[in-house]
Amino acid sequence: QVQLVESGGGLVQPGGSLRLSCAASGTIFKISTMGWYRQAPGKQREWVAAITSSESTNYADSVKGRFTISRDNAKNTVYLQMNSLKPEDTAVYYCSIDCIPVAPGPTRRYWGQGTQVTVSS
Repeated sequence: QVQLVESGGGLVQPGGSLRLSCAASGTIFKISTMGWYRQAPGKQREWVAAITSSESTNYADSVKGRFTISRDNAKNTVYLQMNSLKPEDTAVYYCSIDCIPVAPGPTRRYWGQGTQVTVSS
């Protein structure tokens, strides 16, 4: 089984910064893409950013230039550095990893439990 544990959420003023972390543990053979999603109250979950195993990154237009995704493969951890935060960034943030738990086997997506980010003065 694969577990994801997120940390780093909280309350921050507009213009501030937060850094989210998501550490994967358990039976892991290989992790490919790692990513972040978010869900604001009353809205559907939306994709925020992703990083591949070759460390190619992609971002939603709404966060491009403000958020940076990175990964530490030795620690099976993905990060999301969020700068210049806006009230509309308020949401529960979820990490995801695409992982092969045991080889040979299919790639499966696993999700973190979510961490609240609130941007408010």
